[in-house]
Amino acid sequence: MKYIAEINIMTRSEILDPQGKAVKLGLHNLQMDTIDNVRIGKHIRLEVDADTEDQARSTVDSACRQLLANLIMEEYSFELQPA
Repeated sequence: MKYIAEINIMTRSEILDPQGKAVKLGLHNLQMDTIDNVRIGKHIRLEVDADTEDQARSTVDSACRQLLANLIMEEYSFELQPA
């Protein structure tokens, strides 16, 4: 069975996010002063072919840990749905 994984990877909150800071400044320059604490991350969507949802979840978790996320600086979460 095929599953769709929607993965979100964000820089840990204790790590500075210069890209988020630049976007926040740009928004403030556009008079959007009510926006604060901008963080920039990654969104990845992929398909997994697995026999069970648990197997698909394990595969996606391994992909995140081994390649997609830098666990020293980033944290990740994902949702899994049947394709």
